[in-house]
Amino acid sequence: MRHVRRRVHRLARLAAACGLVCGGVMVSSAMASENSGRTTAAPAGVSGASASSDPSALGTRMVSRLGTSRTAGSWIGSDGRPVVAVTDTEAADEVRRAGARAKVVAHSMDRLRSATETLSAAPRVPGTAWALDYASNKVVVHADSTVSAAGWSRLSGIAKGIGGYVETERTRGAFTTRVNGAAPIFAANGRCSAGFNVTDGRDDFVLTAGHCGPVGTTWFQDGQGAAPVGTTVAGTFPGSDFSLVRYETAGSGTRGGPGVVDIGGGRAVRIIGAADPGVGQQVFRSGSTTGLHSGKVTALNATVNYPEGTVTGLIETDVCAEPGDSGGPLIAQGLALGVTSGGNGDCRSGGTTFFQPATKALEALGVKLADPASGTGAGDDDTAAARGQSPAGAAAVPPAVPESPGLTGSPGAQGSAGGPASLSEIVNSRTLAPGLAVIAVSLLALLATHWIRTSQDRRRFRSSYSQNWG
Repeated sequence: MRHVRRRVHRLARLAAACGLVCGGVMVSSAMASENSGRTTAAPAGVSGASASSDPSALGTRMVSRLGTSRTAGSWIGSDGRPVVAVTDTEAADEVRRAGARAKVVAHSMDRLRSATETLSAAPRVPGTAWALDYASNKVVVHADSTVSAAGWSRLSGIAKGIGGYVETERTRGAFTTRVNGAAPIFAANGRCSAGFNVTDGRDDFVLTAGHCGPVGTTWFQDGQGAAPVGTTVAGTFPGSDFSLVRYETAGSGTRGGPGVVDIGGGRAVRIIGAADPGVGQQVFRSGSTTGLHSGKVTALNATVNYPEGTVTGLIETDVCAEPGDSGGPLIAQGLALGVTSGGNGDCRSGGTTFFQPATKALEALGVKLADPASGTGAGDDDTAAARGQSPAGAAAVPPAVPESPGLTGSPGAQGSAGGPASLSEIVNSRTLAPGLAVIAVSLLALLATHWIRTSQDRRRFRSSYSQNWG
């Protein structure tokens, strides 16, 4: 009987030891995956990025391969894995073989886009917005508090006529542009935030929101107009929401390290490229009013009917913003994703904020992010995500943004001796949880077997002692 117990104990210890090894491997793999996500260029593919290590890129690649008639978007699941919505089981099998999760849905991307085209063709109702909700396979239409009963009835009727996959809902507050950081820039009609430093190879510019001011608007670093920044020389609003402010002094956009974004409190983070985000991705927004805030991308290609006009192709997020944050940068993993357009709510109660994608603005304006290393353009590679992006620069109006001491308790990476810190995403605890759980159970098993063995040894010793000396 004693030999049987010893054998059981040995097997238990062996199983616990194997569990520790397996748990360690699982944690190491999860950490490697997270680190890969931080150092690769971007969700939509920036130069040097590895699609196999980037969940968002894998989902995008599968959607591109299968086509919009067999898919309905992709997103990052709560476990950090890419999820692709597909319309048939064969497509689902192909997605799984590629390493992503598949969700079979009823409506293709073509059908969802057809619904948004119908909504866009209807008479415009200011205070409304819509976007594709990939996870629910629906088009979600929002109406803010400014929409009248008649307008709401008309919009609901259009949605009902399209089909049950178009969902309508009321939302708090009002969808407004955020005029009225990243560093603040001032004009006669209000205040905005600088987005990213860019260049066309000859002149230096600030990329910011188009609604901040029309061509010819003069910007200053202070509200008194004593320190000029530059003048708006190009822009689009409505339709899109971006503009270029040419620096007053040549070289202002590259002096002091252009490849950084001011996040408040004398801190800054380095920008290494530009990309398009993925649904479910964690992102960070900085603005001159509210500073740094984080959240997730909730939808892409959103349409918003601001009072001033309709803007399409926006990034929808649950990050908060307030007046004055307009034009400020949206960033993640050291990448430029967009500039703040508008939304509703505030940073006390929360809300929805929309962003103009940076890649589309850069391509339309014919500029590149400034190179943080050389203080020049980012090279001949275009900054559109699909075409790759060299290490890039970002927002700060002169004087130069102070060197970052590093971020603690938030998405920061370590500061560097050579310049501002690099902003990385927080390690996803969900990806580490399985490995940590295996390690914890294995340690408990080892402790339990050790305690049992020790207890049995003590009992045998007492029994032997009592027989010899009793």
